[in-house]
Amino acid sequence: MIRAVVVAICFVPLLGVAVQSQRRPPEPPGYRMEDYRAPTPATLAGARVVETNEAENLWRSGAAFVDVLPDIPRPANLPPGTIWREKMRMNIPGCIWLPDTGYGTIAAETESYLRHGLERIANGDHARLLVFYCRRDCWMSWNAARRALTMGYENVAWYPEGTDGWAAFGLPLQEAKPSPANGE
Repeated sequence: MIRAVVVAICFVPLLGVAVQSQRRPPEPPGYRMEDYRAPTPATLAGARVVETNEAENLWRSGAAFVDVLPDIPRPANLPPGTIWREKMRMNIPGCIWLPDTGYGTIAAETESYLRHGLERIANGDHARLLVFYCRRDCWMSWNAARRALTMGYENVAWYPEGTDGWAAFGLPLQEAKPSPANGE
């Protein structure tokens, strides 16, 4: 009996941790403006939220996937002769990578880059299904999906597990390069 009480007392704090980790923050009234790598909401008003099994089915059926994870460019102030190894981005095959388009506030040039990239991948069809993602616990995909809704896209899905969830299911990934700004 005493052992059972001791064991129960030891595990009660762990139950609180498990419950707390399942809590999701509410949707903010606007875009997330900071702390982009943090737990995300369970919902996105106006969009469909998909888990990995549904994302795979959508991918296999030809939905347009949009990655918005930032790209880390070569620092401009590196001394001449410094070796720079660009970080490779492994991505969902067939997606378009539109880096830096998921921040809360974006420059007009970045918004134009997003708008043109979405037009390209949707072939001008605002009813085409667009699935937005980056990595798990990344608000950038939430922001970008929300932004696509404000741009008039009617069929938006958000895949909050991103490439982390995709890889955990053993689904294929391929090396990606950011989509060029000029669409070439």
